Amino acid sequence: MSFREESDDGRADLRKPFLHTGSWYRMGSRQSSMMGSSQAIRDSSISVVACVLIVALGPIQFGFTAGYSSPTQSAIIKDLNLSVSEFSLFGSLCNVGAMVGAICSGQIAEYIGRKGSLMIAAIPNIIGWLTISFAKDVSFLYMGRLLEGFGVGIISYTVPVYIAEIAPQNMRGSLGSVNQLSVTIGIMLAYLLGLFVNWRLLAVLGILPCLALIPGLFFIPESPRWLAKMGMTDDFEASLQVLRGFDTDITLEVNEIKRSVASSTSRRSTIRFAEFKQKRYWLPLMIGIVLLMLQQLSGTNGVLFYSSEIFRSAGISSSNIATFAVGAIQVVATGVATWLVDKVGRRILLIISSAGMALSLLLVAIAFFVKGFVAKDSSIFNILGILSVVGVVLMIISFSLGMGPIPWLIMSEILPVKIKSLAGSLATLCNWLSSWIITLTAPLLLAWSSGGTFIIYTAVSALTVVFVSIWVPETKGKTLEEIQFSFR
Repeated sequence: MSFREESDDGRADLRKPFLHTGSWYRMGSRQSSMMGSSQAIRDSSISVVACVLIVALGPIQFGFTAGYSSPTQSAIIKDLNLSVSEFSLFGSLCNVGAMVGAICSGQIAEYIGRKGSLMIAAIPNIIGWLTISFAKDVSFLYMGRLLEGFGVGIISYTVPVYIAEIAPQNMRGSLGSVNQLSVTIGIMLAYLLGLFVNWRLLAVLGILPCLALIPGLFFIPESPRWLAKMGMTDDFEASLQVLRGFDTDITLEVNEIKRSVASSTSRRSTIRFAEFKQKRYWLPLMIGIVLLMLQQLSGTNGVLFYSSEIFRSAGISSSNIATFAVGAIQVVATGVATWLVDKVGRRILLIISSAGMALSLLLVAIAFFVKGFVAKDSSIFNILGILSVVGVVLMIISFSLGMGPIPWLIMSEILPVKIKSLAGSLATLCNWLSSWIITLTAPLLLAWSSGGTFIIYTAVSALTVVFVSIWVPETKGKTLEEIQFSFR
């Protein structure tokens, strides 16, 4: 009998990889004479990096969706004769669709695998972008945005989980941070291309990441930990061998994963509500949910979605160019975080990041408050405008160094195998619910009081410092199995 019970009340046979490519990996791992891509993997363990780069197309799609509303706001409002509130609803509907996607994401990824989940996520994204591109009225805009959001909601859960499950422990932080790095690249591309093309063509270009992702999924292995949980022993070991290199001894890691799966999986695969009273379940779930909510409630998406308007209100004439510059800075800062996270650690970067955000947002709030008391044609007014832009840039840098990439990474690391699908969906849902609240209210709050809006965001960032200091554990240098055992 395998290390996992082969039958969960007769339902185990329903859980199969949607994209089954295990056979060629077994061939590649056993035949030393194989050439081509298998030989390259044997010579250098680059397979895991290649897999991450392919699935990173999903977060690029995520970022492109997030960044789309900023450079297109004025043009869409003019062309379709929308009100500010109608466009605000358009911007926020992505989050509504993502909430639905988040609810489904855990179960989809659980039943058909991580790769199949990403395949399903790509299809509504493509349809959504086409719907927006050919929109003649606001209803088509809303429909397209909801479809995009649904796909993005699945992507936002599946990609960090897949990366965490395939990455070796010494690279998991850096590779996991590629998820957020790809999101920032997508945002920057939306800002950059928005300078040169109209909003309809920009929507067509939004299809490209998913069009590239779909064929790429056929060339990467399924998550070995998911295969192990499904009892597919041969495919599990073959997948892990490819990811670690064909000349690598994977015996120790195989045994560790088997023990973890055996201890967390039984004939009754569903978890009872009462079991959430156990610390090993409620504590990682609470940390994951609160951290992902604080990531959004700090107001970053409100700034990113409406950055052009923020810069315009600060007196910057070329607001779209300034927005693109912020997007480029965000990519660089997230790249630095990707390099630092396995060296410095998750917890210290989160504290530095949230503290930096609080100070930066306070600077912006003060600048906007003081601007209300000085003449618009004075030099002080111009200086305050520059200070507000500097504060926004510093906030984005601070966010990118920790609060951007690390909450998703920690969520994918700390959730126990037994509750990962349910808990991961719930944490992702809370993240998108918080994002929806921020994107829906940001333009209204900014119209009410720019300074007051940034004071609210400052308070949330300060609260994050306290929460991380008390509750968030350090996961650097630990295997997923060690992390989950530490909560027992």
